[in-house]
Amino acid sequence: MRLVIHSDYEKASRWAARYIAGKINAQNKNKPFVLGLPTGSSPLGIYKEFVKMHKEGKLSFKNVRTFNMDEYIGLPPSHPQSYHYFMMENLFNHIDIDKKHVHMLDGMAKDLDTECRLYEEKITAEGGIDFFLGGMGGDGHIAFNEPGSSLVSRTRMKTLTMESRLANARFFEGNLDKMPTTALTVGVGTVMDSREIMLIVSGRAKSRALKAVIEEGINHMWTVSCLQMHPKAVIVCDDEATEELKVGTVNYFKDLEKDNL
Repeated sequence: MRLVIHSDYEKASRWAARYIAGKINAQNKNKPFVLGLPTGSSPLGIYKEFVKMHKEGKLSFKNVRTFNMDEYIGLPPSHPQSYHYFMMENLFNHIDIDKKHVHMLDGMAKDLDTECRLYEEKITAEGGIDFFLGGMGGDGHIAFNEPGSSLVSRTRMKTLTMESRLANARFFEGNLDKMPTTALTVGVGTVMDSREIMLIVSGRAKSRALKAVIEEGINHMWTVSCLQMHPKAVIVCDDEATEELKVGTVNYFKDLEKDNL
């Protein structure tokens, strides 16, 4: 597992966006590039860079298929806090992707179990995910695979922990009563099946989780630690996120990546 450390969030986001853009541009045009995407504040810098590169003519999404990580149950796509709305506003409305190639879980589906099963089948039908971009919660979770989630889990319904609800309540006027308590999410196993995985991590609030993920063993209580088992995973972070890491660990990874920044 690679750890690429930048001085701040903006530089980390720019590097991550350009890395992914390079993968998209290098893809054989006879085969779509299948990209997994997250929501939340972590990827916003990457999405802004994607839009910038697209407007400059440096990046096209015409040959890209996307699958989002998660969606709240009970929020229609038109709801300002739904992840469908978030993706349209922050990325898809500003690039040249064909909307029929955008896949997002439906939190209003009548049969949620069937919705999850069909989502996995759609991923398989596209040949699997080439590259999954994700963020990490302060408790080390990925998507809505909260601490204790199975490391071989698939797309399913999950009850949100209080920590996740508190972290996201700011998007619901700080009112927990307005915050959904359940969501649909891809599983840890779904993410791990991807051919390449990248996480963007920033800020002191993530530093304890990053220490557990990098310096400790694989543990279902820190679900992102599963990346230790992936043959091609990279975590891109800023200096603040490394504050709990040992100095030797930070120096080791900075020395490894000094020619790639």
